[in-house]
Amino acid sequence: MKNFVKELEWRGMIHDIMPGTEEKLMEGCTSAYVGIDPTADSLHVGHLVSVMMLKHFQNCGHRPVALVGGATGMIGDPSGKSAERNLLDEEALRHNQECIRKQLARFLDFDSDAPNRALLVNNYDWMKDFSFLSFIRDVGKMITVNYMMAKDSVKKRLNGEAREGMSFCEFSYQLMQGYDYLHLYQTEGVRLQMGGSDQWGNITTGTEMIRRAIGGEAFALTCPLITKADGIKFGKTEKGNVWLDPERTSPYAFYQFWLNVSDEDAERYIKIFTMLCREEIDQAIAAHRDAPHLRSLQKLLAREVTVMVHGEEEYQKAVDASAVLFGNATYEALAALDERTFLQVFDGVESYSISKDRLPCGVIDLLSVETSVFPSKGECRKMLRAGGVSVNKRKMSENDTVSSDMLLNGKYILAQKGKKNYYMIKVE
Repeated sequence: MKNFVKELEWRGMIHDIMPGTEEKLMEGCTSAYVGIDPTADSLHVGHLVSVMMLKHFQNCGHRPVALVGGATGMIGDPSGKSAERNLLDEEALRHNQECIRKQLARFLDFDSDAPNRALLVNNYDWMKDFSFLSFIRDVGKMITVNYMMAKDSVKKRLNGEAREGMSFCEFSYQLMQGYDYLHLYQTEGVRLQMGGSDQWGNITTGTEMIRRAIGGEAFALTCPLITKADGIKFGKTEKGNVWLDPERTSPYAFYQFWLNVSDEDAERYIKIFTMLCREEIDQAIAAHRDAPHLRSLQKLLAREVTVMVHGEEEYQKAVDASAVLFGNATYEALAALDERTFLQVFDGVESYSISKDRLPCGVIDLLSVETSVFPSKGECRKMLRAGGVSVNKRKMSENDTVSSDMLLNGKYILAQKGKKNYYMIKVE
């Protein structure tokens, strides 16, 4: 059995750990759980740290339990929040649970006969039948208000960070999460809860509840909250979250997210978000430091995470799409891009629209009359003679014509002036 705590330590994935946790895990196969917010039908890269903890846990011979917070998702965790979030109904939460399970299956083994195969649970299944009176009598009496008030997540909300304060609904959250731990301790033999460092207070409420209710010994471990080198929250872009669902964030955009991280971040992320061993990572970091301009570490990171989330085929498509913009790609590579990826690759380039009845059209008229790619026919002709004009990655000459059968995805033309200047023409 591999030492899970030592594995996380060298990867920089431990923030807080309860004494005795490492020793407990080395006794044999142990069950641990992580709670996952089901308020969307997809995980995003902000979830990946916790998911990777579960993956490493299973890889070290232990049994991972993913808890989808169907009940707690109806309440809203106050940790790190300045306002209550929108709450979902059961139908939406069940849908989200199924979507999340499919994504987790790319990381965790749920279906084999191994004794440490992963388990997915939903706390709504054991919370839904609790009456209010039963909950406050059987669970509420286990933890004092003084204990709950001492938690950072509560104190920050009550000390003026939010004008509207904290509702009783949210205040009860840590009781519910604590009961989850007690329930899984008794029914599934769970002895460890893991999560982000902002969850330490909620997790230790669970260990305290287990101690007070049944005299049991339970453990806690948290990982650091990941930020970028510039202090900005990890996983956020100008367009919002980076999702694992390819319909929300395309594999190309996902790949580009990892490819574009800074050198400093790449050295941290390669340890946290891949399963590469220490020797492989040390060699990759050393090679990158010798030639940082090649961005070999970012390429390795982007490859490992994209393959893990989307598979080898989608990774290769993302690489090919990147080559269309940054490399010497062919027409075939360009034409192979689906419309969404094509638009993402060329997002922000200068664009024009023309009517489809303007085709066929001579390339000079297309680029200098129908559009303003060139300010004049003379300048267009001059660059064509110099071999500096391409349409859909094919070099054009003065007498060439652009016809409707050349349209990409049935509606686009990509003009290129020189090596780096792209223009998109939409034909409607």
